[in-house]
Amino acid sequence: MVRVDPRAVLEGRVPGRPPVGLIIGLVVSSVCVLVLLGVFAWFGGADFAVALLLAILPIPPLAALILALDRMEPEPPRTVLLAFMWGAGVAVLGALILNTAGMIYVTVPVFGETEGHFVSATLGAPLVEETLKGAVLFGLLWFHRSEIDGFADGILYAAMVGLGFAMMENITYYMRALEEGGTEQLTAVFVLRGIIAPLSHPLFTSMLGLGVAWSATHRTGRVVAPVLGLLAAMTLHGLWNGSTVFGALGLVVVYAMDFLLLLTLIVVVAVERRDTVRRIARYLPAYQPTGLVTPQDVRMLESMAARRAARRWARAAGGPPAARAMSDYQLAATELALLHKRAERGTADPAWLVQRRDALLGLMAVTRQAFLSAPSLRPVPQPWAGPGPAGPVPPPGG
Repeated sequence: MVRVDPRAVLEGRVPGRPPVGLIIGLVVSSVCVLVLLGVFAWFGGADFAVALLLAILPIPPLAALILALDRMEPEPPRTVLLAFMWGAGVAVLGALILNTAGMIYVTVPVFGETEGHFVSATLGAPLVEETLKGAVLFGLLWFHRSEIDGFADGILYAAMVGLGFAMMENITYYMRALEEGGTEQLTAVFVLRGIIAPLSHPLFTSMLGLGVAWSATHRTGRVVAPVLGLLAAMTLHGLWNGSTVFGALGLVVVYAMDFLLLLTLIVVVAVERRDTVRRIARYLPAYQPTGLVTPQDVRMLESMAARRAARRWARAAGGPPAARAMSDYQLAATELALLHKRAERGTADPAWLVQRRDALLGLMAVTRQAFLSAPSLRPVPQPWAGPGPAGPVPPPGG
């Protein structure tokens, strides 16, 4: 069997060549996180441990919620981790330095103590923080444009950046609450920031995620869309920070705004998923002559439930290797359908499209051979296929 590196093919990189840029980004972001945690621990003392625990507590379910947006074509875990760590490290450390310097040297000297802090919170902080959070999204757009296949990808990466930023920022809020009002104030702050509206930062930055996704998947508006997305993120962030001047009414308005924005993004992702399903049904049948796709496989790829059933079938009959092969086959087939979307819109180089298509077809051939050739699989009916067997097939051109 031909040896293929599934991860390299799915990530669109040369096999055997590590993603140096991503690794450097992870190292730099991790160092920034460690520096921040050290500073917080130094100044927070015993309060730091409590604040850290409360800040981390909502992260696993929130991260799972965000990742669920892109189940049909999951993004590379290493790139998702980079987005989270960038938000938690580089963006927070940079914002801490620039926001502090802005208050000391600009807003407070110009506007006075009270108004200076308000101007910094409503104008300076959104400008600085959303720019720093968005830097990694612009980096992905520039260096890994092919990873962003649609709005769901842009939202996912942006939300993970915002989630990392919010986690580290919440540590400071919780430490301050303990210092100023004890456990009673800490409880109130945790309820507001950790339970009622834990997705504020992810929602703000998702506006830039939409703009970056548009730029990656359309021929027009490639510059305008990210700029508008960044401005929208800054505006929403500024409205959130400035709402405190209106008291309880302001909080109600911004929390309602967050909720409506969340519903809108969910609708966008749902509509895009249906579009992906239609593209699978439209483009993949053309590859039936290669033997890599059958009508039954197309139906399986159109349904998340059928995909899960196929992976369970492969694991039960062929163990973890067969289950991994099935998962890689499903991802490669989905990437192939999305590749046709790029070709249809004319957003990629024709030579790259051919190279990418052949790499995905090669991976589909190898993985399909792997999960169908195990002796224990042959007598086991495929739960998704219905009538009509699907046996091992040769690689493209074979």
